[in-house]
Amino acid sequence: MAQSASEVLEAPAGDEPSSLLEQIDISSPSQGEPGLREELSALRTSLDERQAALASTEERVDLVETRVTDLQQEFEELQTRLQTAGLDVSGEYAALLRTRLNRMEAQHLDGKVIAGIKNSLEDARIALFAVEELDAATTDAPSSASAEALAADRRVLIKALRDATAEHIDALNALFEQVRELQALIRNYSNLLSERLFWLPSTDPMSLQTVRDTAAGFQWLAQRQHWQTLMLNIGPSMAGQPLAWLLTVALAGLLAARDVLRRRLLATANNVGHVRHDHFGLTLAALLYTVLRALPGSLALLLAGVLVRDSSAFGRALAQGLFDAALVFFLFWFLRHIATEGGLGHHHFRWSENVLLALRKSVVWLLLVLLPVVAFGRMSHADIGELFQPSLGRLLFAIASIALAWFAHRIVSTIIEGTTDENPRRWLYLFYAATVAAPIAHMGLALIGYQHTAVALQSTLFITVCWIVGVNLLYYLAVRALGIRERRLALERLLAQRELDRSLSEAREAADNSGEGMPENLDTPDLDLDLINHQTHALLRMIVAGMALVGFWMLWSNFIPALAVFDELTLWTVPAVTEGGSATPITLQDLLLALLLGTLTFFAARNLPGMLEVAVLSRLNLAPGSSYAVTTISTYCIVIIGIVMSLGAIGAQWSKLQWLVAALGVGLGFGLQEIVANFVSGLILLFERPVRVGDTVTVGEHTGTVSRIRIRATTLTDWDRKEQIIPNKTFVTQEVTNWTLSDSVTRVIIRVGVAYGSDINLVQGLLQELANANERVVADPPPAVFCVNFGDSSVDFEIRAFVTSILDIMLLGHEMRASIAAALAERGIVIPFPQRDIHIIGPANLPGSEPSAGEAGQPSG
Repeated sequence: MAQSASEVLEAPAGDEPSSLLEQIDISSPSQGEPGLREELSALRTSLDERQAALASTEERVDLVETRVTDLQQEFEELQTRLQTAGLDVSGEYAALLRTRLNRMEAQHLDGKVIAGIKNSLEDARIALFAVEELDAATTDAPSSASAEALAADRRVLIKALRDATAEHIDALNALFEQVRELQALIRNYSNLLSERLFWLPSTDPMSLQTVRDTAAGFQWLAQRQHWQTLMLNIGPSMAGQPLAWLLTVALAGLLAARDVLRRRLLATANNVGHVRHDHFGLTLAALLYTVLRALPGSLALLLAGVLVRDSSAFGRALAQGLFDAALVFFLFWFLRHIATEGGLGHHHFRWSENVLLALRKSVVWLLLVLLPVVAFGRMSHADIGELFQPSLGRLLFAIASIALAWFAHRIVSTIIEGTTDENPRRWLYLFYAATVAAPIAHMGLALIGYQHTAVALQSTLFITVCWIVGVNLLYYLAVRALGIRERRLALERLLAQRELDRSLSEAREAADNSGEGMPENLDTPDLDLDLINHQTHALLRMIVAGMALVGFWMLWSNFIPALAVFDELTLWTVPAVTEGGSATPITLQDLLLALLLGTLTFFAARNLPGMLEVAVLSRLNLAPGSSYAVTTISTYCIVIIGIVMSLGAIGAQWSKLQWLVAALGVGLGFGLQEIVANFVSGLILLFERPVRVGDTVTVGEHTGTVSRIRIRATTLTDWDRKEQIIPNKTFVTQEVTNWTLSDSVTRVIIRVGVAYGSDINLVQGLLQELANANERVVADPPPAVFCVNFGDSSVDFEIRAFVTSILDIMLLGHEMRASIAAALAERGIVIPFPQRDIHIIGPANLPGSEPSAGEAGQPSG
């Protein structure tokens, strides 16, 4: 009987040609007769081996090519017949299709075939390189006539070996392509059969004969011989199975630590809710303890499966059932331990008490039914129990479906009862229909003969529910982590607000006393805590919904033919970018993907600031302005990336958009250059922070307190409590005086004049004493008093003192002048007023004036 293509390809190809590098020094070929004879022998051997390998590869190529042709013709004919017949196919025809599917699965090529061909190709390329190097290094300088003949033979052999190796490489490349084509064809053929068989009955409907077969199946399960063989094999299996010993030790350790794990689990709840002591590590520790507490039962089932799997065919089938039962047990028992009193669901996730109670009770009853059904039901799918799959397997499947529907009813109905919001209730009703009605429908399909379809749907539904539960578990873990950060952030904000209120109260009191205006509120660019909570939960819900939808699509796309229509309906075609390239069709699936990316971009950009604030920025101890800048830039980046990805999904190519982007950039540069300049300057202010909210600054003719910093402009509240809107560009390109940037201490100069004749040293000491006594004057740097000038009517002194705030300047001037006036008056020191000597020149003294009559009659001299 002729071998099939798969048998020939997977069979050993014989000895590969030996490496020429191991036999001949290709860098310095021999010139003498002994060396030439050895090289000729090695070349002949390599040539014979290479030609044999070439012949074997060509035989494989012909066989695979024939198989591809025959299988392609068979595939096309079957596809035509199935399209004509539709779903109106008899049971016998369905059985023949299932037989053909088994044949296709048997012909599936192992991955080692492709790997072997690649290795042979690599060896052949190295061999060709070695032959070419040998040919290049060969020189005709024989020492004798006989050596010359040998050298000529060597040249002929080298050429023949080079040609044979090149042909072998071509044959291996052809074989590689043919094998890949065969693999794709077998995969498409199997998919076609699987899709058609999925919607065809796999057995006869339930009947009286099915009941008799079911009774026979129970008798087969209960045969004493099977169980005796299993029991006798446990001892030897335990002795020769290291895995069994490992499972035994792990099981014993977990059972011994059961009470310790429970105490530690309860201890994690002690600090939950305490802002200063609560942390996410407590929840992770509780999760670890919950997993460890749920493991012993699964380990026991795994141990039982390991002990019986080598006893007999019945034992191997039972072992597979026990392994499946171990997984099912762990999933549900882990869920029950989450719902235990003092566990994750109670203290960490704050689940409803009614839901937790329903879980604790329902899981136990479900496992009592489900574990034997899963273990023995899996045996009916093994080769030894295949005869009882339509009878015993179908009955066990029906029992499992009823149990799962009852469990889903208990849990989901309890959740619905505790949900007051109408919008989540709608989704919960849909989830209830899927988890309760679907198992019953699957049972009905199995009873009327569609058992293969029902099992596949039920398995996928079970995995889908597990996926949704797992995603929700991640959601509650994330909510718990973010909740801790939000409460801690609220505490930090509260303490910071108290300190800010105290500082503002002192500053406002000083401003009121000095007659200067202060802004009522400082608009720091912080996110409101309620807004943070809303944004983080909205973004989390979006991520969870996205993960659930992705899982649903991956799990159900093969079962719902309507989902494939999205990728088959072409909306338009994008022409090729390069000459000779192929056009890209844009399908309905691409359009839906673009809309999905746009929606995700919108929600992410809208809710990102809150998530960043809680998850990242609050841990970095950044200034409020820096956090605002980071969230703003991140939002813009997400919008840009989302737009680019959405446009790329519908075929928009960068080579066609770059000119539009360049034109837009030029337009922004000329038409909106001031707006762009202010935008960039706003980012600089928020990152570099030369000006902060609450700082007192002088910009040009304006002096006041910075009350708000935004992307385009900064608001300055002057001493008259008028708000000045100053573009951000001004703070970057012009000189700005910040009175409180790194130090709010500023110097005040008070000038005093005393009368001439006063004791200068006495006045200096008196002024120094008054400056030191004032509470507004700081001690470091200390105040100083100097005699600075002899004025027209006074000796001038200057008091140079420093105050902590600019608002103290006016108050200090008032207090110091009042105390100086009193102190100088007490010591008899006069503060002079300006004095001037006025000389009045009369008309008689003016040149050219005539004396009066009285003056003229007086005698001279």
